[in-house]
Amino acid sequence: MFYAITGHDTANSLENRQTHRPAHLARLQALQTEGRLLLAGPFPAIDANDPGPAGFSGSLIVAEFTDLAAAQAWADADPYLIGGVYAHVDVRPFKKVLPA
Repeated sequence: MFYAITGHDTANSLENRQTHRPAHLARLQALQTEGRLLLAGPFPAIDANDPGPAGFSGSLIVAEFTDLAAAQAWADADPYLIGGVYAHVDVRPFKKVLPA
């Protein structure tokens, strides 16, 4: 089943994001290699693809896990959460309907 993982950034997280980004992306690449990643990306803090110094307000990851506990454990081990980029993370089951 898919799970939506929503990370909510702390204030002024941009510099900290840049520090922890390589480790964060490595985990996402592993999910992609395993064929379990549906999508992933950040929420720009302003209405722009490149928000510059405004940074980001959080991230969305939708990936396949065996169950909610496994998805939560994966989210809890995210370098962005451990490193203080995320203030908190929400994990919920997600049902993909479209595109089919």
